[in-house]
Amino acid sequence: MDSNEIEAATVGELKPYGVRVVVEDYNPDWPHWFTEEATAIRAALPGRILLLEHTGSTSVPGLAAKPIIDMLLVIPDAATESTYLPALEQLGYTLRVREPDWYQHRCLIRRTETGAPRSVNLHIFPPGAADPEITRILTFRDWLRTHPDDRDRYERVKRELAQQDWRYVQDYANAKSPVIEEILTRALHPER
Repeated sequence: MDSNEIEAATVGELKPYGVRVVVEDYNPDWPHWFTEEATAIRAALPGRILLLEHTGSTSVPGLAAKPIIDMLLVIPDAATESTYLPALEQLGYTLRVREPDWYQHRCLIRRTETGAPRSVNLHIFPPGAADPEITRILTFRDWLRTHPDDRDRYERVKRELAQQDWRYVQDYANAKSPVIEEILTRALHPER
């Protein structure tokens, strides 16, 4: 995603990141934080949730990460924001990314710097067309949980990249793409 795509997908003002990416050692509280967030989301969206998973680096035991809980939420129609956004806003989430041309992806955030108890990225997708991306996200997580060599390699790359200055946090995420794709190739096609 280049800076034009970042700007187009961003809801609200696009601000440069302006601080170093912080990658912390694994925190055993991260799964508990996910559970607390998931409990609140389930209560806010009764009968709407098809899948709610802890994803991203904080979901992999032993893996260093930015202290932001990534969550994957699959609901029947991510494009119809009125069916879920007000309930999630009541929990303190803010719509930050809208990508209708990329699997109807939405990303809502909560941040400690605005008073939230923890920082969260809540990625929302619909089932069906987004299934390939949902599979990629879960396969990557599950592979890192069971393949310590790839987990350690990914951590080394993340720590190296965190030492650089990034205009947008998405630039840091983009820089991780080659190692993610390499690991995902092994995970999706282990017979190769």
